[in-house]
Amino acid sequence: MANLKSLAKDTAIYGLSSIVGRFLNYLMVPLYTYTLKSCADYGIYNDIYAQTALLMVLLTFGMETTFFRFMNKEEGDKMRVYSTALMMVGGVCLTFAALVLLFITPLANALDYPNHKWYVGMMFVTVAQDAFQAIPFAYLRYKHRPIKFASLKLLFIFMSVTLNLVAYWLMPKIDPSWQIHIGYAFAINLTCTTIISFCLVSELVGFKWQFDTQKCKQMLSYSWPLLVLGIAGILNQVAGQILLPRILDSAEGRHQLGIYGACIKIAMIMALITQAFRFAYEPIVFGSAKDKNSKELYAKSMKFFVIFTLLAFLCVMGYIDIFKYLVGDKFREGLGIVPIVMMAEIFMGVYFNLSFWYKLIDKTIYGAWFSLAGCAVLFAVNVIFIPQIGYWACAWGGLAGYGTAMVLSYIVGQKQNPIPYPIKDIALYMVLAGTLFCLMQASKGWHTIVSLSFNTLLIVLFVAFIIRRDMPLSSLPVIGKKFRRN
Repeated sequence: MANLKSLAKDTAIYGLSSIVGRFLNYLMVPLYTYTLKSCADYGIYNDIYAQTALLMVLLTFGMETTFFRFMNKEEGDKMRVYSTALMMVGGVCLTFAALVLLFITPLANALDYPNHKWYVGMMFVTVAQDAFQAIPFAYLRYKHRPIKFASLKLLFIFMSVTLNLVAYWLMPKIDPSWQIHIGYAFAINLTCTTIISFCLVSELVGFKWQFDTQKCKQMLSYSWPLLVLGIAGILNQVAGQILLPRILDSAEGRHQLGIYGACIKIAMIMALITQAFRFAYEPIVFGSAKDKNSKELYAKSMKFFVIFTLLAFLCVMGYIDIFKYLVGDKFREGLGIVPIVMMAEIFMGVYFNLSFWYKLIDKTIYGAWFSLAGCAVLFAVNVIFIPQIGYWACAWGGLAGYGTAMVLSYIVGQKQNPIPYPIKDIALYMVLAGTLFCLMQASKGWHTIVSLSFNTLLIVLFVAFIIRRDMPLSSLPVIGKKFRRN
């Protein structure tokens, strides 16, 4: 129970930084989609960011999870593990950044951005810094310091939002000749990331830097399957965005990618919930691995993760007539993909929860195979269907890919390291949420106010069901005291 309370508290703090940060980041979506001249301009932004997401996985090569595993296994000098991880990731990132700057012109040409080589250069140097920062941030999570973690994340977001507002909103009002282009976004990201790097200096001093060759070999042995898993996992998220402008005609592909990239931002509330849960869950899982009640913790955590992600799904879909104003008029034709992408994100979150069975028994190769299978399905759907249905194939491909990995992980996991997940309870909530979603879809033709009121009622019914069945008010902190007295 103590672990569950710690999980809830840390998830709330990590979640607050993610929620506030993502909300402020949402401001960038209307800012870009209302001010940029074309969907294709926003398509360039999404294309380069998709590539940097893949690079982030390559440059960290599974060291975040490996760090937690070895810090909890280490009986002696734990800082030796930390400093070894820092030097491994730092060496790779420094080498990568130097090579990018040295070969920026041929690199930009190869990526089909000969006229925007510094867009590529700025973002690739930014991702090198982000990758190195992953280890100090992981150390903050290991030390259970969510306040500093969240503060730095929020600082980045506030700086980024402020500078973007200046570049895309204030300057055009001050100077009518100010030229708006997507390059400002890349320059701002590089600036803010560099400032955060300086803010992490205190996590890089105060201990003896040591490189343990033996520990390095052990950590690489553990992490390389995680790297394969990570590559496959991130490809499940961004492969469609990378493939779209390369399977279709370049101009048309970037136009469709702009629409797709804008609309999936509405669905990203699911990704933020998964991320907040992961930040809190990972240290607790590894820390409680020897606890005799650990499997019960994993099972309950899975159940409540599904419940609250389904609630988030219903909230977004119930108020889609409001959320649609996050994107400009020319992007709204893609709103139909939002429920598909959100369900894909739920599948991804479930898959992440399932993944701990093989991480805890040091058989991460299973995760690599599951993710590769999902990735193969995603690639097949995209390659076959993008020429016919464009960005819709990206949405369906993600759902099929995550669904494949999720099912495989559950089936094999129940044989290798069974955990008593409450499948019947989870299925009940899935069916109920699906039914309410269908009712919301049926109300689409109604007057907006009537439709929103009806959808609100459905959401309230779902919340009431949760409270009655799994979260009675008497069990809640503060408010529960009143109900217990009564």
